[in-house]
Order: sequence, then C-alpha cells, then structure tokens
Amino acid sequence: MSSTQPPGIIIAAPASGSGKTLITQALLRTLKNTGHRVYSAKTGPDYIDPHFHSVASGHECINLDSWAMRPEVLGQLINHISAQAELIVCEGVMGLFDGAAIDDEKADGSTASLARLTGWPVVLVVDASKQAASVAALVRGFLMHSADVHVAGLIFNQVGSPAHEAVLRAACMKHLPDVAVIGALPRQSNLTLPERHLGLVQAHEHDDLNAFLEDAARLLSEHVDVATFISLARPTKNFQVQQSQALLPPMGSRIAIAQDSSFAFLYPSIVRSWRDAGAEITYFSPLNGDHPDINANAVYLPGGYPELHAGRLASNGVLSGLQNAAKKGVFIYGECGGFMVLGRGLIDADGTRHKMAGLLPVETSFAKPKLHLGYRQLCTQLDLPFAKSGQSFRGHEFHYASVVSENQNAPPLFAATNAKGEEMGLVGCVQNQTAGSFIHLIDQV
Repeated sequence: MSSTQPPGIIIAAPASGSGKTLITQALLRTLKNTGHRVYSAKTGPDYIDPHFHSVASGHECINLDSWAMRPEVLGQLINHISAQAELIVCEGVMGLFDGAAIDDEKADGSTASLARLTGWPVVLVVDASKQAASVAALVRGFLMHSADVHVAGLIFNQVGSPAHEAVLRAACMKHLPDVAVIGALPRQSNLTLPERHLGLVQAHEHDDLNAFLEDAARLLSEHVDVATFISLARPTKNFQVQQSQALLPPMGSRIAIAQDSSFAFLYPSIVRSWRDAGAEITYFSPLNGDHPDINANAVYLPGGYPELHAGRLASNGVLSGLQNAAKKGVFIYGECGGFMVLGRGLIDADGTRHKMAGLLPVETSFAKPKLHLGYRQLCTQLDLPFAKSGQSFRGHEFHYASVVSENQNAPPLFAATNAKGEEMGLVGCVQNQTAGSFIHLIDQV
C-alpha cells in the first residue's frame, strides 16, 4: 500500500455499550449524504453490525480480524475497499484494548491491535452519562496505555445538558489539550435498535432502518464536527500482499449457499474468494422452503437463527431438499445454526423438539441457554473437500445452544484449542458426505 491509499480512522470506546455502533452508523450515513465515498470495516468476528454499515454507507463492509486473519489477508481486504473508497471508517469491538488473552498484543483481535497494524488513529466514544470532569482521567488512561495506539479524538455520548457538555469539554481542554473533542451527543431515548441473544436484530428485519439512519445522521450532524473527524484520518500502513489469498478454500466447484434470516452469518469476503478461485455460487432460502441447486456439488449452511424458525424449517420441505442432496453424494457443510439444522433434532427455547435433517448424528438444544464464546484454532481430523487431514484453520464460536446427545462413534471434524492454545477437545462431526460444527471458520493458517 502506498500513501495514495485513502485514509482510515477507527471508532472505538472504553467499553461495550458506549454507543460506538450507533455513532458509526450515523457517521457513515452523514458522510454518504454529503457526497463522500466512504467504505467501512468492522473489527473482529461480527456478522450483524456490518450489514448496518452497508445500509448506512451504501457499500460493502469488510471484517478485519487481527487474530483470526493472516496479515496478508488483512492487507488484501483493505486493498479491496481502498480501490474505491475516499475514506475508510472502521468500528471497533468491545473496549479498545479488549481481545484474546494472549501475549502478542499486535495480533490479539482487539481494536488496538488493528490500530497498530493499520496505523489508523482512534476516535474514542465515551459514555459520559455518569461522570463529569472525571472523564479527563479516564481518557488520559487510554492515551497513556499504549504509545503505538494513537487516540486522536473524542466523542462524548449520553450528555445530559449543555452545562454537562461544557464541563466535559473544559476538563479535556485543561488536562488533555492535544486531543480533539469533536462532538457531544445528547441523551436520546428514541435512537435505539432492538437486540436479541446474539446482538442487534438483523438489518434486513427492520422496515424503517433508513428512516432511523437519517434521524441518527441528522442528530450527529448537529452535535459532531464531521470535518474535523475526516481530518483526523491517516493513510494505511504498508501490508505485504504478494498474491491473492483465499480465506477459505472453496468446498466445491458449484456451491449452493443458504441465505435468509435463519442463515445470514457469512462474510462476503469468503464468498468473493470462492468466486475468485473459480467456484460458481448460487443461493437458496430454507425459510421459503427452497431446495439447493440440483447441479451443486456442495451445499453450505452458515450460522444464523434457525432456533427462531425451527417449526417452519421442520415443515416447509427444505429438509427433504437437503436429504436428497445428501443421497446424491453432495458435500454438505453446516456452521453453528447450519450444524443444528443438519442434526436429528433441534429443541427450541420453549422446550419443543423439531425434527431436523438427520444428516448428522447430533441433537441440539436451546432450552437451557449457555454461552459458548471465543476464538478457536482448529485442526481437521480427516480429509474434506476443502481441506486435507491435519490442515489448520482459525475461527470463532458464539452461541447459546448445546449438543444434548450425539453418536460417539461419529468421526470428529476438528481438534480445537482456544486462543491461548489450551486444548478444547474434539468438536463437530462427520457422517458420509455431511460435516459441521458450532465453529465459524474465518481463515486458514
């Protein structure tokens, strides 16, 4: 990458819940409305927020993950949007320095690690609802914590009154004169988005999302100095990208991908890499009862929310389409929600069991939710259409379902460790030409 690449900037926060997602969406829509070619990125493993980014900016959002992705892949993804962008705005994850608990802080998946790798400065969103002059001490801690992470600006959120804003600004002017306070957003009870167990309700499920984004952009334009925000962005550091890097090898030459509200957790960059490798891609909607393309030699069921639609999936005929594909010897792969649908049965939150495809010898349940969360390093235990036995991948696990019964004789899919390299045992399973696990694969190692 050269200095002619578009500048980038990161929106981060001291903690989750500070408002960075809403502010990022509002900034993207404001920049779009004022004629800027703004593209966005999201730090870490997230399948929901990037869709809001895309609606707000009008362009594809990429995920950038310093733990799960190789540096050359990060560079390739940034190059992809840099070819068209005037400005890149990246939303962070959790608190600025929150990532995997490993020694390598340059590759721990945190927002700070991405700032180090890219050289993009940080604008810190601070929820000031329960503090006043003390905010300067909080911000000073983030400024001093790491010399190679540049906090260039502040946006205060949940500000109670003009007098409250004046105290916040005065404290920073006195104690932190080199940091630009570029905005202070007042408390707004009407600018919230509904959530469910894995994050925000998905973007395509909102009938009035554009109206919401316009309201958010209008508020932000009144209270944030957007011109100063743009001026803080800086060019991307150079990444060594010698040739095209596929995140995951294609699992077939013609891949049918499940895509609807039940199966929406898939990075566009993975699909693009499959196309670049020569694979043909088709889509089908299990919720509509669609069957996968009869000419496909691979079927992919990504994660999503099948537990919310289990009754419909059990009765609309889609399962017979999967079963027919399996009888023809088509390779079928399921991740997380897709894994659950490929099993024998799915027990929903009410305790009702729904018969699933029966292509994997597992039964999963959502009746007693238990959080499973974290990065995973994986080693395949047998040959697959997209990997040889012993091949390594990196991925992420985030779900509340559990396996309640399984055939212990079924071959396992992966041996897993967490981000620190601690053993997590064998995960997933394989039966005939069908395979799956709760892990979302992100990149090969």
